[in-house]
Amino acid sequence: MAQAPLQLLGIIAGNGVYPTELTRAARKAGVRKIVAAAFVDETDRSIETLADTVEWLRVGQLGKLLKFFRDNGVDQAIMAGQIAPKNLFDLRPDVKALVVLAKLKQRNAESIFSAIADELKKENVDLLPATTFLDDQLATAGLIAGPKLSRREEADVELGWNIAKEIARLDIGQTIIVKNGTVLAVEAFEGTNDAIKRGGALAREGAVMIKVAKPNQDMRFDVPVVGVETIRIASEANLRVIAVEAGKTLLLEREKVVELAARAKISIAAR
Repeated sequence: MAQAPLQLLGIIAGNGVYPTELTRAARKAGVRKIVAAAFVDETDRSIETLADTVEWLRVGQLGKLLKFFRDNGVDQAIMAGQIAPKNLFDLRPDVKALVVLAKLKQRNAESIFSAIADELKKENVDLLPATTFLDDQLATAGLIAGPKLSRREEADVELGWNIAKEIARLDIGQTIIVKNGTVLAVEAFEGTNDAIKRGGALAREGAVMIKVAKPNQDMRFDVPVVGVETIRIASEANLRVIAVEAGKTLLLEREKVVELAARAKISIAAR
């Protein structure tokens, strides 16, 4: 028997197209009402035309977020889209957030989001996997776009994969840039796009990007994403290959991503 569609869904909307893509997908799946917690200077204003109710918050207003969901009867929610790394260090926390942050030994995206998930749970709000409603945009194993990889490129993917998995395990980052057996850039706090730019500048052309999930990836947040902006930046950096993890990486606006990659002669491969 098919599961009845959700009557109500809360979305914690970060930046980029992720929140809007999720909102459209949730509507298509039959979700009746969507309430979105949006962030000033982060969330695209178009969310107001897609969600039924929107509350604008500043990063760090955890108490206001919890109250917003409580007042709207939200019991299931999804985190969609990142918060710019600089804003995680420019928090203006309210009292609730201060209490939560004070308990954290490490302050990174995963620890902060995990703590938020715990606070939502106390309010009887279940945080659903970030890929919910977006199964058709998950990378499938094999060559997704662009020319077949050369032996040298396949070797770089193999090398990069093992290293990327290790830095992901250590919670440093999830992306590295490799060329001819040499690691050129490792993603850390600056994010994927800056790592691409740095690695591309060193390689000049023909570099390979590898982006993986963490070994114990919490699929509720920080899920690997490749979107149109990723391809644009990879093209400007003259990358040749983008390798991702099948089943755990979202290709947001998949058709556009594939088309742009093909046009730029960038191969997208999932393993």
